[in-house]
Amino acid sequence: MTESTNRLLVAFIVVFGLQLTQCFQIRGADRFRNSLQQQRQRTLQNGILVVEHPSLRVWSTPNPLSKKETAQVQTENVEPPASSVTKETSVATPAEPKQFLEPDQLTFSLGYLNQHHSSTLKKFAQAFSALGTEMAKSNGRSGGSFVMESASISNLNTENATLSVLVQRRNKPDVWEPVDLSLNAHPIPERRLRYNTLPTVPDDPTKQRLPIDDIVRRLNRLCWIVGDAHVTGKLVQLATQLGGAQVGKLPENMYLNQVPHNRYVRQYFYDKAAQAVRDAVVLCSQGHISNRMQVFSQFPEMNPSMDSYRIGTILEMARAICIRLAEENVRVRLCVQGSMGVGIFTGVPKQLSGVARLIQLMDWQSQEGEENEGMVGDYINFGSVGPEHVVNEERDKESGEITRHQDDIFVIIAPQSMVGTDSSIIPALQGMVQAAGDRPIILINPDLTDKVSAAGQQNVRGRQERIDFAKSFETVYHFQNLYVSGTSYFPILGAMTKLHPSEPWVAHQRRDYADNAGEIYLPILSSETMSAGEYILANLER
Repeated sequence: MTESTNRLLVAFIVVFGLQLTQCFQIRGADRFRNSLQQQRQRTLQNGILVVEHPSLRVWSTPNPLSKKETAQVQTENVEPPASSVTKETSVATPAEPKQFLEPDQLTFSLGYLNQHHSSTLKKFAQAFSALGTEMAKSNGRSGGSFVMESASISNLNTENATLSVLVQRRNKPDVWEPVDLSLNAHPIPERRLRYNTLPTVPDDPTKQRLPIDDIVRRLNRLCWIVGDAHVTGKLVQLATQLGGAQVGKLPENMYLNQVPHNRYVRQYFYDKAAQAVRDAVVLCSQGHISNRMQVFSQFPEMNPSMDSYRIGTILEMARAICIRLAEENVRVRLCVQGSMGVGIFTGVPKQLSGVARLIQLMDWQSQEGEENEGMVGDYINFGSVGPEHVVNEERDKESGEITRHQDDIFVIIAPQSMVGTDSSIIPALQGMVQAAGDRPIILINPDLTDKVSAAGQQNVRGRQERIDFAKSFETVYHFQNLYVSGTSYFPILGAMTKLHPSEPWVAHQRRDYADNAGEIYLPILSSETMSAGEYILANLER
């Protein structure tokens, strides 16, 4: 063949491959319809539901958590100062097999780190290597007798990094020393007064994390330990550019300052939250995360403290989550808290006024001949908050056939206490969690903080217990815009996100393109827990 013929053949193969890929991309209603009618067809055998999805299970009848088990539930933490974390908290699951980068990924990563973050590499050698021990001992006897001039990196994988450090010893020639550095390292004893450790990055239970994403997460942990948190956002961008899984990436041109939002913007948030919840339920059924979960989404239309708050948006998100779960052949109960209080001091929070009725009036496309025919009343039901609203399985005593199916998952919209007497949501929610046993409880935009109470019902007594209970819910999805202050909602500075239960927290800064050509959210911080406000403000570029 001639060279021109070869080029035409390659071009044809590329175009055909792209067209073939597009043919398998099922989105929106087509995805739902095909999955509902074909992939997840409900089969009844002797009146018992058979779950055909390989990743999900039907939860057993309630097995309430004991007090000891309750105390072991994972909690959601705020990024603390390094001094508040001890080595004992860094117990991790057994490490996964070592994975390597592609040659072009490795070459680019090494070049980028050597060119832009040599000072951080030097801090790594000082904090985590035997050279750091020698440096601390030598300078402890005679200051300045041991100096690390510079450092470079020559190899990198998911377990180790190989550094070369230029060392200057007093009265000796300069020499390059090799350093093998574990990406799960803790500071050497001589450096623990200066660098305090952080828990190691948990291994991915799904085994789907790409090597470049895994390496970046572990490097980011080391950056936080040595005080170079500003590097973490740049490393997240590096992973995205080198073919990572787009961890923490937000779409461009969302224009969240424009209210009402565009439909595609709302749909983006609905889809991300629903997928995150679905994957979290799978991880819960496999025992990897707690059954207590929360979804926190506060873009302007879902922020109740703003004039732009739209009750329909949070209801549409709840609907998307419930339908996504019902597609997996699990039964979902969507709950809204009822009236609280005693005597004349009764009512529901203003944010939830009329919501219990609205969710039943929404268009679920569940009527005869519609897309979700028969879903409401069978796989999706409605209720309130409290142990009495937990439905368990019932069987006929003689035949053993199921007469009433249990609820598999509970989704609760914006549970919150309210100002008044005897109006804390915590007791009702605690009872519901206890009655549900190991079945998932998912809170959407909860506010479980204490409110002013006339009779002191939400006062000092029992406060720590209420705080611990609120912290026991693990965040599986989080989106929150950042503003100049808590009372000024313009302009939007950025966003704090956790877009998947197995992804890290990422803080973004919103930037405008030149000539008003659009906007983009760029990562500036990444960590395993939510970064505190002072870290975010310190890293926002003015």
